[in-house]
Amino acid sequence: MSQYEDLCRDIVDNGTWVENARTGKRCLTLINADLNYNVGAGEFPLVTTRKSYWKAAIAEFLGYIRGYDTAEQFRSIGCNTWNANANDNVDWLSNPHRKGEDDMGRVYGVQGRSWAKPDGGHVDQLKKIVDNLSNGIDDRGEILSFYNPGEFHMGCLRPCMHTHTFSLLGDTLHLTSYQRSCDVPLGLNFNMVQVYFFLAIMAQITGHKPGMAYHKIINAHIYEDQLEPMRDVQLTRTPYASPKFIINPDIKSLEDLETWVTTDDFSVEGYEYHEPIKYAFAV
Repeated sequence: MSQYEDLCRDIVDNGTWVENARTGKRCLTLINADLNYNVGAGEFPLVTTRKSYWKAAIAEFLGYIRGYDTAEQFRSIGCNTWNANANDNVDWLSNPHRKGEDDMGRVYGVQGRSWAKPDGGHVDQLKKIVDNLSNGIDDRGEILSFYNPGEFHMGCLRPCMHTHTFSLLGDTLHLTSYQRSCDVPLGLNFNMVQVYFFLAIMAQITGHKPGMAYHKIINAHIYEDQLEPMRDVQLTRTPYASPKFIINPDIKSLEDLETWVTTDDFSVEGYEYHEPIKYAFAV
């Protein structure tokens, strides 16, 4: 089994039931999971025990890189994952900071590209990291954080995968990504792709070799209405070999990612997968 199926089996066999106040559902929960992806060796962590819509995962992270703040912007590049949180979250719908339909507020990429300063200015965390790494600089603070408690009330959802730390050793770039909460049947399928993608694309635009991506998850869980298809269907399947992830070599800068790049600039070769499984989504 792959790391993904190993984690799913561990949750099913050893998880503890926890009530979740936000969703009103129980979660079978495991604390502390570590996944490692050898990006330098091309070990793309794409789930094969069901069909993975990996392009939507790339589109979502591309939206974070661009600092998008509306579900409409994400839909325009091929990602529908923010529709429900922007428009069906009861607490957000009544929030005075919500600007209207599709507005997500100050979440994820907004914090990464425009973190508000007390003096009224903003910090572009991502640009600082790209500039440093492009010049061979690792100040031990190449950190991109989406987690801003002072503005939680101004967004539709607290970030789950919230902090990414880059480390440069010689000419090899590594990444450590931290995730406070993970819907394993649905979200982790996306998140693994995104961690791999983020290291691969940052290495390419800063002129370095990609190394290891370390993905640290605090609370890994399976919702009660996801347990049966996970246990009785997905975990009975045998994983296929990992496919190969390919990036358009013409992508050379952060500006490229901000402007003309689309999901068509990424491809996967040799992807074999089992039939799709429809998992319940918790808003």
